[in-house]
Amino acid sequence: MNESVGPTVQGVTAASAFAGMRAVAPVVFKAGCPDCRGRFELAAGALMLAIGATSRTTFYSFTCPDCGAAVRKPAGERIVELLTGGGVRTLRLHSTV
Repeated sequence: MNESVGPTVQGVTAASAFAGMRAVAPVVFKAGCPDCRGRFELAAGALMLAIGATSRTTFYSFTCPDCGAAVRKPAGERIVELLTGGGVRTLRLHSTV
């Protein structure tokens, strides 16, 4: 029986191209709560990134798993890059002016 799944490209089958790949660990982000001072790790799904027209309107937010406080922190360019690369939901804010 041929192990090929679909057509091959220069002798490489889909099965051999993906052989040895392992599951990727989910991305987690370290965060802290300014209210209770708790330190924890959050999955990408627990964060939300809002990108506005200025640095004052660009932030990320989450709910503290320790005390339940709604936390909102500014997000500079590097933070935006890390969060978007890690799969965090992103909301683009548009100016109404």
